[in-house]
Amino acid sequence: MALKNPYMYSIGSFNAPAWKGVLLSLAFTACFIPFLHAQTESPEWTKEKAAKWYKQWTWLCGSNFIPSTAINQLEMWQKETFDPVTIDRELGYAQSIGFTTMRVFLHHLAWQEDPEGFKQRMKRFLEIASKHHITPLFVFFDDCWNESYRAGPQPDPKPGIHNSGWLRDPGKLLYDDTALITVLEKYVKDILTTFRHDKRILLWDLYNEPGNSDYGNKSLPLLEKVFSWGRQVNPDQPLTAGIYSDERQEINRFLLDNDDVITYHNYDPEQQHAKTIDMLEIYGRPLICTEYMARTRNSTFAGIMPLLKSRNVGAINWGFVSGKTNTIYAWDTPMPDGSEPKVWFHDIFRKNGTPYSEAEIILIKSMTGKK
Repeated sequence: MALKNPYMYSIGSFNAPAWKGVLLSLAFTACFIPFLHAQTESPEWTKEKAAKWYKQWTWLCGSNFIPSTAINQLEMWQKETFDPVTIDRELGYAQSIGFTTMRVFLHHLAWQEDPEGFKQRMKRFLEIASKHHITPLFVFFDDCWNESYRAGPQPDPKPGIHNSGWLRDPGKLLYDDTALITVLEKYVKDILTTFRHDKRILLWDLYNEPGNSDYGNKSLPLLEKVFSWGRQVNPDQPLTAGIYSDERQEINRFLLDNDDVITYHNYDPEQQHAKTIDMLEIYGRPLICTEYMARTRNSTFAGIMPLLKSRNVGAINWGFVSGKTNTIYAWDTPMPDGSEPKVWFHDIFRKNGTPYSEAEIILIKSMTGKK
């Protein structure tokens, strides 16, 4: 996912004064955490519980996943375009290189149109993922890309435009329809309750990049609500939302107070990325990088994967199979003629399963131990 200014994208650029403010605020708010937790049905996981949970997994490694035949979350999950054949084939590619997890976005409108069918398709996805020894994590809300959406057929990709059809959730509708918050609560609680004991699910990523698309702190009330809804359901899986920008200080403070395991996004080269890990390790919780790898920004598998593995940080890159999302193109470098860029921005495989780079596949397999 890209900000309008992609160069302010990742927390690798956090400066010391900003982080001092976060630390001081955390020290101050720590006194009030018991009162905050008293308003919910279950507290945030202890550090000990989070560490025990993390130890059960081998090193977590995978990609953000959408089948190559879907342009956005609705096309992935709606009944008419749900594509288990492609999902099965492409998760097979993931298994072949030793990936063990995939980050997968949901959308409330697909649930709202067909709640039971939506859950059945989630179950089918989990069956396919389990067959390939992959334990996915699911994302509920998202502040990136197109603000409006509709059910039914989705638009064709715009040639050479990165994520031309990706959807925010709930996007602009949240501010146009005050009754939507009730729908969103029912949605989140229904999904969490249905799958709260499902061992095939790694964790719940409650909100992708809250405050992006110039929403800022306007997104904070929904972020607070979705964590509250999650605590009320109290699933077996941990709850999280990723830190991604040093411009979101109030949101960052909330996340560092409420994440069971800390997730984050970073598209910086190795040295800056390592500094981000240094800062986040202070909080004493497992770390999972849920977005990285943009080749033209020098965030590469060769530079970042060994770093993440050496620091025991989960590694989930953006992009897997080149398809309708057009994420082989950079955020800020459209190619309207649709020609293939010399250097892919994201993605690992072509649709037929051949890799963009054989050298990358060899490296990935060496990291995952896949022979």
